[in-house]
Amino acid sequence: MRCFKIFIALAGFAVLLSCGEKSKKIPLLKDADVIHNNVDQLTQVIIYDVFTPPVASRIYGYTTLAAYEALRYEHPEYNSITAQLKAFGKPPVPEKGLKYNYTLAATSAFFTVAHKVTFSIDSLKKYEAKMYAMYKSNLDDSTYARSMAFGEKIGKYVLKRASVDNYPQTRGKPRFLGNDNPGNWHPTPPDYLDGVEFCWGTMHTFAVDTSTMFPLPPPPAFSEDKNSEYFRQTLEVYNLSKNITPEQRAIARFWDDNPFVIEHKGHMMFANKKITPGGHWIGITAIACKQTHADALKTAQAYALTSIALFDAFICGWQVKYETNYIRPVTIINDKIDHDWLPMLQTPPFPEYPSGHSDISAASAVMLTHLFGDNFAYQDTSDLRYIGMQRHFDSFLKASDETSISRFYGGIHFKNSVDQGAVQGRAVGEYIWKKIKLKN
Repeated sequence: MRCFKIFIALAGFAVLLSCGEKSKKIPLLKDADVIHNNVDQLTQVIIYDVFTPPVASRIYGYTTLAAYEALRYEHPEYNSITAQLKAFGKPPVPEKGLKYNYTLAATSAFFTVAHKVTFSIDSLKKYEAKMYAMYKSNLDDSTYARSMAFGEKIGKYVLKRASVDNYPQTRGKPRFLGNDNPGNWHPTPPDYLDGVEFCWGTMHTFAVDTSTMFPLPPPPAFSEDKNSEYFRQTLEVYNLSKNITPEQRAIARFWDDNPFVIEHKGHMMFANKKITPGGHWIGITAIACKQTHADALKTAQAYALTSIALFDAFICGWQVKYETNYIRPVTIINDKIDHDWLPMLQTPPFPEYPSGHSDISAASAVMLTHLFGDNFAYQDTSDLRYIGMQRHFDSFLKASDETSISRFYGGIHFKNSVDQGAVQGRAVGEYIWKKIKLKN
């Protein structure tokens, strides 16, 4: 009997101890801050893993859609976005009458996808462990487990669509080295890298019908005639580089967004990593959400819609790039004007027409304008931690206009190509906005 009493006492002490441990709650972050932190953590992995800009847009697309689809059930008046996109089908639904923490579910969904579309998942798992510990200390066990499971279910639903978007078929292709035909792209100095993502135009879009839905007029035909439109645009790039102003130089540098710039110092080579063009606009999305004190759902929605615009614009732009296979300014300038000339920015390793940065920036700016309004003034600090620069803009569209011209200032695009990229990007953004119904 005495042993039994000792056992009961010890059991009671264990229960009290466990209750005491459970009562040591980790302060909960605000729901919107959780969504922002999750995306920022993903951006750091994208930078570390050096994903190409088109692939980075795919990563942002699937992860942010998963987060939104899990979180939207907290506000039943909001529609599923994925159900309105191509080949997703209907998303899973939570069990009626049961309690969920939908921000936790969104986090679970987000990282369920992130683990499958990135490489360096160890750093993600370290971050996740802290987030999950925070929720575990604040929720009862059943709500925690139920929310985690629902998020994983949403994540797997999104990954099912990712498995059929033609991405695996674009891997392991032969190197694309262009050709030496007059006016055609081939690898550019100083590193002569092969063409990046030359099959990206075959990817399955989220919202637009096909990658050829928004065709562009052909660029000026190649010509060595010094009176031709082609030669005129080439001289325009060269002459600007010789007379570039400090402000133009700053604009080019601010919007460079080359995720892997190879630096040359004598016989030494090293690379600098920073955000991709898409990552820059994801950063602008974060700024807009924080400046307007957007709640978690509006934040998740903004990330998802911007990511859809990025993904589809990259596909449409890349389709035209490799279809036209247009020569870069540095190639023709070195051949016909100045053998030693190099542009201010490092020429990206893919065909010139149209400007991809102009394309995806215009699409993103259209989406953000619809979400937050025109004449939305903000300080763009997206690149501050990477290159120590920030700039002020009076609207998203003015920012995207500056993005376009930055490629011309940097010597890596003809003026016509940045203009036409913006035309296509705006068309993509407007089409997506009109197609998706956000509320019942």
